[in-house]
Amino acid sequence: MPIESWLIYTLGIMLLGSIVALEIRDILSAIIAIGIVGLAVSAAFLFLQAPDLAIVQFLFEIFALVILVRAFIGKKAHADTLSIHKVYAFLVALALVAFFFLFTPVFRSLPPFGEPLLTTSSHYLTHGPQETGAANIVASIVLDYRAYDTMGEVTVLFTAILGALTVLRMSRQTQKGREPK
Repeated sequence: MPIESWLIYTLGIMLLGSIVALEIRDILSAIIAIGIVGLAVSAAFLFLQAPDLAIVQFLFEIFALVILVRAFIGKKAHADTLSIHKVYAFLVALALVAFFFLFTPVFRSLPPFGEPLLTTSSHYLTHGPQETGAANIVASIVLDYRAYDTMGEVTVLFTAILGALTVLRMSRQTQKGREPK
C-alpha cells in the first residue's frame, strides 16, 4: 500500500479521536482519545521519514497521558451518561469529513516514498561524511547539521520528565496528608 494511503488512514484516526475527545463527557475517556490522536501524529512522523520527531512525539505523548490520567483519576470529573446533541454532532462530523476530503489531494501531492522532500537532504547525503568527518551519516546530521533542533527536542523531553515527576511527587504528598494518623 502506498505511503499516501497510510497517511490518509492516520489522518482519519486523528480526526476520529479528535471528535471523540470533543464530544465525550467523561474526562478520562477524553484524555485517552487525545492520547490516540498524539500517537497517530507520531505514526504520521514515521511515515514522513522523521523518526526523531516521531520518538519525541511518542515520548511526550506517553508522559502527557501519565500526567493527565494521574491528575484526573481521583477527581469527580467523570460523567455517568453520554449525552451528545445529535444535530451538533452531525454538523461537526460533516465538517470534519469535508475537511478530510479537501486535504486528500495534499497527501497525494507528496513525492513518492523514499524520494527526498527537500534538496537539502541530497546535500547531507553527498557532502555529509566529508564535511563532518563522521562515519555514521545519521549521527552527523543530528549532531552537526541539526544540533539546535536536537537540543530543542532534548529540552522538550527533559521538561516532560520534570513535569511528570512534579505531578507524581505532589500527588504523593497530598495522599500522605490524607492518611489518618
